[in-house]
Amino acid sequence: MKIETAMEPVEEMVDKSAMRSELIRRVKKNKLLYIMIFPGLLYFFIYKYIPMYGLVISFQDYKPYKGILGSDWVGFEHFHRLFTEPAFWMIFKNTIILFGLNILIFFPIPIVLALMLNEVRLRAFQRTVQTLIYIPHFMSWVIIVSISYVLLTMDGGLVNGMLETFGLQKINFLLNESWFRPMYITQVIWREAGWGTIIYLAAIAAVDPSMYEAARMDGANRLQQIWHITIPAIKSVIVVLLILKIGDVLELGFEHVYLLLNASNREVGEIFDTYVYTTGLKQGQYSYSTAIGLFKGLIGLVLVIGANKFAKKIGEEGIY
Repeated sequence: MKIETAMEPVEEMVDKSAMRSELIRRVKKNKLLYIMIFPGLLYFFIYKYIPMYGLVISFQDYKPYKGILGSDWVGFEHFHRLFTEPAFWMIFKNTIILFGLNILIFFPIPIVLALMLNEVRLRAFQRTVQTLIYIPHFMSWVIIVSISYVLLTMDGGLVNGMLETFGLQKINFLLNESWFRPMYITQVIWREAGWGTIIYLAAIAAVDPSMYEAARMDGANRLQQIWHITIPAIKSVIVVLLILKIGDVLELGFEHVYLLLNASNREVGEIFDTYVYTTGLKQGQYSYSTAIGLFKGLIGLVLVIGANKFAKKIGEEGIY
């Protein structure tokens, strides 16, 4: 027994040494890959992780002239204010509704587009269509919203001009709150749907062609091949992207919504991102706006963990 006990630390040291050697070997073998991802890791470290130190001001009455170390601690006062704020439930509801539109309407569209593009046999036409639907992604939201304004404005807008030509009444799309959400999701689809097809097309390209040949021999048509082969093959990719999308439940993008907001549609368009801008930068309530940001982050984290556990329960790999 004494000999076995003495041998255990030696075996552990040998195992650790072997693991260290294996790690060094893998790093040397894949050094170019590590060099390639280093700028991305550096970006996240500088702009995502280091700023987390500033989250402490959500528990302080932060004053810029006092600094983080000199400001007074107030505990959960800002969080209590957030949850008792009259506008909180309005902002929360608007954020959830817009997120729901993203999940239910926008999320499936890149999948459908990728499946349709994959069925195109004329490669020149396929590449042309791909290029055309990719282009809006490289436009800023300022350009996308500006084009929408030109098309939808009451004064000389193309859409209202067509309505007037057909003897129909003009619609004030920009100031009517009932049109805010349709306008928002339409612009999201226009800008991002084509770009979202890239990952799905790459996943479809990895499907074994022999599976399609076997299905054709069994008499399966194109729709049956898509349903029974293509979709199951990319299901894991869909699940991973859906989990990541769920993590952005309260993160809808400040710039897009802010450009669409005005006094007439603020009741249905104000979200956490625009509210943080108004209270934090315009009104100088830095601690309060930081508390809102921390709340958003925690909600996203909980949802990602929950969605990942659910994905594993149904047999998918998840993101970790």
